[in-house]
Amino acid sequence: MNSVAPAPSALRVAGLRIRLGGRTLVDGVSFDAAPGECVALVGESGAGKSLTVRALLGLSPAGADVSADELTVDGTDARARAERGWRELRGSRIALVSQDALVSLDPLRRIGAEVAEPLEIHGTVPREDRGARVRALLEAVAMPDPDRRARQHPHELSGGLRQRALIASALAAAPAVLIADEPTTALDATVQARVLDLLRRIADDGTAVVLVSHDMAAVRRVADRIVVLRGGAVVEQGPAEVVLSNPAVAYTRELVAAASPEVRAEPAPAASVLGAAQGLGKSFDRPVLRDVSFAVHEGRTLGVVGESGSGKTTLARILIGVERPDHGTLAWRDGARPRIQLVHQNPLGAFDPRWSIGRSLREALAAGGVPRAARPARVAELLREVDLDPALAGRRPAALSGGQRQRAAIARALAADPAVLVLDEPVSALDATVRARVLALLDRLQRERGLTMVLVSHDLDVIAAVADEVLVMQDGAVVEQGSAAQVFADPQHPFTRELLAASGSASG
Repeated sequence: MNSVAPAPSALRVAGLRIRLGGRTLVDGVSFDAAPGECVALVGESGAGKSLTVRALLGLSPAGADVSADELTVDGTDARARAERGWRELRGSRIALVSQDALVSLDPLRRIGAEVAEPLEIHGTVPREDRGARVRALLEAVAMPDPDRRARQHPHELSGGLRQRALIASALAAAPAVLIADEPTTALDATVQARVLDLLRRIADDGTAVVLVSHDMAAVRRVADRIVVLRGGAVVEQGPAEVVLSNPAVAYTRELVAAASPEVRAEPAPAASVLGAAQGLGKSFDRPVLRDVSFAVHEGRTLGVVGESGSGKTTLARILIGVERPDHGTLAWRDGARPRIQLVHQNPLGAFDPRWSIGRSLREALAAGGVPRAARPARVAELLREVDLDPALAGRRPAALSGGQRQRAAIARALAADPAVLVLDEPVSALDATVRARVLALLDRLQRERGLTMVLVSHDLDVIAAVADEVLVMQDGAVVEQGSAAQVFADPQHPFTRELLAASGSASG
C-alpha cells in the first residue's frame, strides 16, 4: 500500500523567540499552515500574537532580537534574510491584511492604484494588463461596482469595502500565505461575517491564511486549527472543533466562555418608566433617525443595536442632550432630565493625555460640586469601585491597558453620581475576556447603584450579556424591540435574524 506524503506547509515556524529591551516577549512559538488551511492565533492583548506575525513578515520592532529554529515561507528559508530579501518575499510569497484599513490605505491614492502597487513592485503583470487584473481582484473580493470603486479614495468607501480593498491588494501578487491581523475588529456583525466568509473562501481556493484574533466567535467561523498564545508562549493548539468544544487548559476555556455570553433572563415587570421617546426624527445631510419611539425603564439596561449608519450614536447624543431632535419628543419623569453621563467608545481619546487619571477624576468631582478637600479620598473610592488600584491615579491614560482605561472612564462618569449611564460601544476594542470583566462590572454597578443604562453596540453578544430590553435599528428606524430574551429567542424582523445569524448569537 502506497503512503501519501503530507502536503508541504506554506508557512512553518519553530522555536520563534523575540526579545526586546531585555524582556522575552515571544518564547518558542511553533506552528505551521498548509495551503488551503486557515490557522487562527488567539489570545488576549499582550499574548504575543501581533509580534509573532510581524516577525513572519520581517517587520519586527527596531532593536528586537529575533531568532527561530525554523522559519520557512513558501519553501524559502527566511531566517537570515536582510530587509532587501524580505522585500522580495513580502507581497509575492507572504502578505498582510491589517486591522485598520483606513490607516493602511494611502488616503491620497485611488483604490485601483493601491491594488495595483504590488503588481508594479514585483513585476508580475505587464503595465497594459494591470487594469484588468485590478478589476479581477476587486471582483474576487466581492467588491460591488469594481470599476467605480477603483476610481474612489479610501474615505469614500465603508469600513467593510475598505477591508475588501486591502485584501485585494494583499492578494495581488498571489502570495502563498495571507496574514490577517484582527481584520474585522471595528466592523459591524453582518459586515464582519462577510469579510470572514471571504477569508474562508480565499483559504478554500488554496492560500494558507493565518488569522490573528481575540474574537473566538470570528475564529469559530473560519478556522481549521487554533493556536492559543498567552504571555508569548503557545499554551494549546489543535483542530478548531476540538479546541472550541473541549479546550485542554483553563485559559482557553475562559476565552471560549467569554465569547458565548448567556442572554439575560426576562426582566421582572415592576420597573417604572424613567423616560419615553415618541416619534423622534433627525436629519443632517440625510435622515438619520426616522420616527423612533421607545421607553427607558428605571434600573434596567436598554440595548440599542444596529450597523454603522443606523442612527445609534445620534440617538445616544439626543439622550444626553448634545443633539436636539428635529421633531418628536423625549420626555423624562417629573419633567426634568435626570443626571446623565456618557461613557465613550475610545477612552484614550476621551481623556486628556497630559493629565493623570487622578486629575481627570478630580476635575469631574469638582464639576459635581465635591469640595476640594474631599476629592483625593473620593478618587480612591471611585477607582476601588471599578476594581482599579488607587495607585493608578498617578498614571496617564497611555500607561494603562485598554481595560483599565475603560474602567477609569466609567469611574469618571460615576463621579457625577448619575442616574443614567449612556455607553456608546464601551467594549468594542477590548479582548473577549477583558470585555466580559467590564460587562460584569457594569452589571454590578447597576445593581449596587440602581443605575439605568442605555448601551449602544453593534455587537449582539454584548447586548445579550447586559441588556434587559433591545432596540434593533436599521437605516434610522426601529425595526424591532422587546425584551432581550424575546428578541434573541424569537426574532421577528429579517434584519434582526440576519444580525443574530452573523454574530452566531441566535438561540437554538
